[in-house]
Amino acid sequence: MVMIRKTSKWTFSLTLLAAVLAATLFGGFYGNRLFGSPMQSDVNKRLKEYTDLLDAVTKNAPEEIGADKFVYSSIDGMLRTLDPHTTFLEPKEYADMQDRQKGSFYGLGILVTKRNDQITVITPLEGTPAARLGIRAGDVISEIEGVPTDDLTLDEVVKRLKGPKGTTVHIKIMRVGIKEPIPLTIVRAAIPTNSISNMLMLRPGVGYIRIKDFTATTVRELDEAIEKLKEQGMQKLVLDLRGNPGGLLDAAVGVADHFLDKGQMIVYTKGRTPDSAQDYTAPGKHQKLDMPLVVVVNRGSASASEIVAGAIQDHDRGLVVGETSWGKGLVQSVYTLQYGAGLALTTSKYYTPSGRNIQRDYSSFYDYYVADENEEGQANEIPLKDRKQFKTDTGRIVYGGGGITPDVMVKPAPLTRITQLLEVRSAIFNYGVEYAAKHPGVTKELAITPQIVDEFARYAADKEIAPLDDIRRLVERALKAEIVAAKFGFDASYPFRLQGDTQIEKALDVFPEAQKLAMQAADVRAHGAPGANNAGSRAAQAIPRTQ
Repeated sequence: MVMIRKTSKWTFSLTLLAAVLAATLFGGFYGNRLFGSPMQSDVNKRLKEYTDLLDAVTKNAPEEIGADKFVYSSIDGMLRTLDPHTTFLEPKEYADMQDRQKGSFYGLGILVTKRNDQITVITPLEGTPAARLGIRAGDVISEIEGVPTDDLTLDEVVKRLKGPKGTTVHIKIMRVGIKEPIPLTIVRAAIPTNSISNMLMLRPGVGYIRIKDFTATTVRELDEAIEKLKEQGMQKLVLDLRGNPGGLLDAAVGVADHFLDKGQMIVYTKGRTPDSAQDYTAPGKHQKLDMPLVVVVNRGSASASEIVAGAIQDHDRGLVVGETSWGKGLVQSVYTLQYGAGLALTTSKYYTPSGRNIQRDYSSFYDYYVADENEEGQANEIPLKDRKQFKTDTGRIVYGGGGITPDVMVKPAPLTRITQLLEVRSAIFNYGVEYAAKHPGVTKELAITPQIVDEFARYAADKEIAPLDDIRRLVERALKAEIVAAKFGFDASYPFRLQGDTQIEKALDVFPEAQKLAMQAADVRAHGAPGANNAGSRAAQAIPRTQ
């Protein structure tokens, strides 16, 4: 989601307690401008109908249900008539979103999931209260403040673990090799929610950075990551935006600024109102990273991710590898409402430097979110012949509508039934936890021997999973990753998780083409070329701009 924050809070002119909807939404949106206008009579009539209906339902429904549930549901229904990304945020949802964007929250510092119906620690975060107390990957949180977690949802568990800074939470954990639950008292502290989840050297001279979302800390984190990788000899960069759902528009502009010349267009927005039309060019605040660049995207790359990938592709700064991205070209302005709620309202569309809007069709919300996949579980692609063509700086053809189409298409291999069973039953994860517990001297240089694989095959057979001969190499890589993660944390295992990643392997192969393309684009900017969009100019764009 690309979002532009609105700093001014909405004002409210309705005070009727029964009209919670009006006090929450209509008063904030229209304020004094609405009442007294020609629309006043009709709007007041509609609000009276709504409050009469709300009063009747709350008084006469067979079960007592809070008015907020009816009101929030009706708001959701109203907003659904607009687009898939205009969203009403209940107070807790809004607070959670603000925490994510600020880059921190107060809690324990663990990543948890539900495995085999148990709340299981994936990894403690380095330097957090959980890590200092020795919580490990594979630990099962069995109780929180005396309440068993068996019947709690993952969201309920997370809510109970988070809390104000300096407060304590009492939990019990079950650990492999220890029969009795271990009671722990943990003091909550500020937990950074890093935007850059992983950075490393893939091979000598080749750096790798994965940005998982765009928040207030993304640009600073990218600065630090680039400097560290330069110190390790980075001469080329793979920028991984797979699974990145987006975030703050300013963060996307800041990231793109690292790769473009000052003044080059990154993105522009256009909506119904004059103030929605804005140009965002590279401000030149960061020294341009003048080295070969490959960006990796997939179906989970959306919004701000697509802005970065689209700007790099349109200016031929690097190559885009992977799968066609999600296709979200709508911009939300986030408004703060009364009672702690919020509204993410679509106020404009964004366009890449070549003039393309890449929003997918959302005439059917169900198809937009759920059904737009083929039998193999991969996204259905809009045929290129049905998409409008645009040109990059060097005159290459790119496409609008339906997401960012990669320069090099690489689809991941479909998962076999056995691979899916191993994942669903957490077989490799659980084996890795048990192996690390039994071998306290294990190191990151662990070699996965045939004996280890055979032992795991027997372990899997006990869980009624078929022989693993056809996926032996995949199992070897996964076993090493999970054993290292159990012992040293998830980040330490990440290099092994990238091994065998077909999209990353292709990214490494296309660096010569990426470098050649960037040189051609630089020559176009220096000397000009027919049909090219020089230095971010939108003279050749296909969509006219109106004020």
